[in-house]
Amino acid sequence: MERAARKPVLLVARGLDPVGTGRQVELLARGLADAGWNVHLAVTSAGGSVGSQLAARGIPVHRVGFRPAADMAAGVRLVRLLRALSPAVLIAFGHRQVELAAAARIALPGQRMCGHAAVPVRGLRAGWSLGRLDQVIATSPGVAASCRRAGIAADRIVTIAPGSTGHADRRFSRGEIATRLGLDAAAEWTLCVTPLVARSRLERLLWGIDQLGVVRKGLQHVLVGSGPQAARVGRRSRVQELAERLFVMPTCDVLPDLLREVRYVWQPGSVALGGAILDGMAAGVPAVAVDGDAARQLIDPGRSGWIVPPLPESEFPRRAFNLLEDADMAARFGAAARERAETEFPAARMIAAFVAVLEQGS
Repeated sequence: MERAARKPVLLVARGLDPVGTGRQVELLARGLADAGWNVHLAVTSAGGSVGSQLAARGIPVHRVGFRPAADMAAGVRLVRLLRALSPAVLIAFGHRQVELAAAARIALPGQRMCGHAAVPVRGLRAGWSLGRLDQVIATSPGVAASCRRAGIAADRIVTIAPGSTGHADRRFSRGEIATRLGLDAAAEWTLCVTPLVARSRLERLLWGIDQLGVVRKGLQHVLVGSGPQAARVGRRSRVQELAERLFVMPTCDVLPDLLREVRYVWQPGSVALGGAILDGMAAGVPAVAVDGDAARQLIDPGRSGWIVPPLPESEFPRRAFNLLEDADMAARFGAAARERAETEFPAARMIAAFVAVLEQGS
């Protein structure tokens, strides 16, 4: 470890908030730094608060991208950073960062690179990019299997489940959160964190919000994410008259505190690490999610949350309604979710597994 620690470990991620992938990056960076590793973070896009939070803890943060999404200019700056730092290893989080790392491999063929895959690999481009790297870190057996189907050799794939731990410090009260986000402090809140892309199947979320509004008044729903579907979500919410109930924002710097205040987290499609599901579990918040790899990994159905089939679409809001109407069920599910996060997804285990990967190449 001492030899490896003298050279930096470079984590590469887009601008993220501390949930989902962003929380994993935050926990990993802090855990490695506490263990004596020389950790750096390269941020490939604008937005998100993880970078500033890690910088406040003394971890060097390099902004290589300044647009809402990582572009080739960010890739050029990443190559320059790699040449300057000469890290022991680069770990790229998210498909776009994996693509940038694969492109950087052309300029720096001797640089050790790992890709973090948190959704099943689909498409030739994703498989090719991961295949260019030295190792793939899959978050679940399902993701690992998809990597093998994409042609990546089994001995180059390691499965590391995500880790969780509760946010110790509370920064904002419910009233302060409501003021910052424009919410009604007296209303009930729910949360979805997802990129606004087609695979997220956001129409399910909007339909569910519409249906719940018929049977449950005083609900407000926070949707945190950005992407090419943002304009469409805005149009649909206006057409369906959801504007007073749905609050869409590209980033949210109060997410850890907001999670403590929501009734449930829900996830309508395939999203890395289930969006805010695991972070909600750590906060004692149950989830309602459409069936998918992350949902099956994280949720204990009927005990810590609900996993619903894609069809009929009515199952999605129906299970959410169950949690709203049955306070005892919601309390039981929340307690079971927190217990499951602590026992099945401890952050220390995740960090130790990454350390083993780093030491393997040292």
